[in-house]
Amino acid sequence: MGTQERRAREREARRRTILDAARQLVRENGFSGATTRQIAERSELSEATLFFYFSSKDEIFVSLLAEASEFWTQGLDDILSREGSPKERLAEVWRFFGEVQRKHPEYVHVSTYLAHPRSTSSVDDAVRAELARSTGDNFKRLADLMAELDGVDDPRLAADVLWSSFLGLMVLRQGRANLDAPEHPTEAELSNALELLTKGLTR
Repeated sequence: MGTQERRAREREARRRTILDAARQLVRENGFSGATTRQIAERSELSEATLFFYFSSKDEIFVSLLAEASEFWTQGLDDILSREGSPKERLAEVWRFFGEVQRKHPEYVHVSTYLAHPRSTSSVDDAVRAELARSTGDNFKRLADLMAELDGVDDPRLAADVLWSSFLGLMVLRQGRANLDAPEHPTEAELSNALELLTKGLTR
């Protein structure tokens, strides 16, 4: 292995360490509990060294979002390749959303990050374009499934409604948890939510 290749591998490994630390902190404390100082400490680096690998906290979070997008892609592709009616596969997609929330809540948290003002202002144009492509492809996957349902006039809009409804319900649940209020929506209510959405999206 040449020197240049070794340095490239070492750089990628260090970036991975930083992203792992950021993911853990977002999972534990949300965005506010994942400062660059805390990420650097968790990575056993100085904050100045961290900025050698990522130009800003926004770039770290957008890189996590790209990682989350790939995770969603793998799950959606697996479900959409299975046998079953469109409604059955839609139910599997909804359950997959819930499973990600339970096992990888940081991926759901980071999926709301783009809504923050100027969240990508310090991110490289190529990174932003690649993220737009990958997330757009995932919406197309959902839209293709929605197009198979009887009575869906606008599959892309239906996919938008499905995804935004899930994220909104997760934000609601987290907000209530932060207030020490009873869990809402419950798992049973999430299943009912999909039924309501399906009825509303189909004629």
